[in-house]
Amino acid sequence: MNINRTVRTIAGFLVLLSLALGAPASPIFHSTYWLWLTVFVGANLFQSGLTGWCLMDKILKKAGLPE
Repeated sequence: MNINRTVRTIAGFLVLLSLALGAPASPIFHSTYWLWLTVFVGANLFQSGLTGWCLMDKILKKAGLPE
């Protein structure tokens, strides 16, 4: 997997996990505060789309994932 696919996979996983933990109708509901993780991931994706800078991209490059 390359960096772009990995970033999208991690972001999607975090959004789904935070929704599962934060939505009261979920069987694994923990607290509505988990929904802030969804906001954080969405804001970072929005910012990355506008500026082209992504922290996860930098971390994965340092980890040695191919572009």
